[in-house]
Amino acid sequence: MSALIGTLVGNPRPASRTLNAALALREAVKRVLPGSRDGAVVDAADLAQDLFAPGSTKVKDALASLELSNVLVIASPTYKATYTGLLKSVLDQAPGGWLKGKTAIPLQVAASDRHALAVELHLRPVLVELGAHIPGPGLFLNEAVLADHDALIESLVEQLTANGTASVLTALGVPA
Repeated sequence: MSALIGTLVGNPRPASRTLNAALALREAVKRVLPGSRDGAVVDAADLAQDLFAPGSTKVKDALASLELSNVLVIASPTYKATYTGLLKSVLDQAPGGWLKGKTAIPLQVAASDRHALAVELHLRPVLVELGAHIPGPGLFLNEAVLADHDALIESLVEQLTANGTASVLTALGVPA
């Protein structure tokens, strides 16, 4: 059984650069986990209108589609030195333990390197609270590196290898 890699992006803008960065990270994970394949992609911008709509099941359905994955890339731009309220609102609708038994790789994108710690200080704790195993440090990208998609993927493969995430994923026997 190969790893199924799901992707959740919390940018309020649809089809954002953060989505592209998350998909590049998914590709990088596939390169370090040969045989893994693409799972569901949820762009939270597409859920915004239904997030608090009474009776809407769109967010729950999106979370259920991600639940099928055993590895999740969870990405957000950095707003006010943390992840977006949109991502928080989506994650707030996940049941307790939603990520139990899942491996998550958090990613944050920002315009300034001074926000590089936000992924560890803010995004990682909420994912751990939901039960995720995070095999290495969360990843941070300065938006200046997003222009060259191929170079971005290579850089992410190098980061996953250098920070130990790739070897931990392999050692854990992902898929679970």
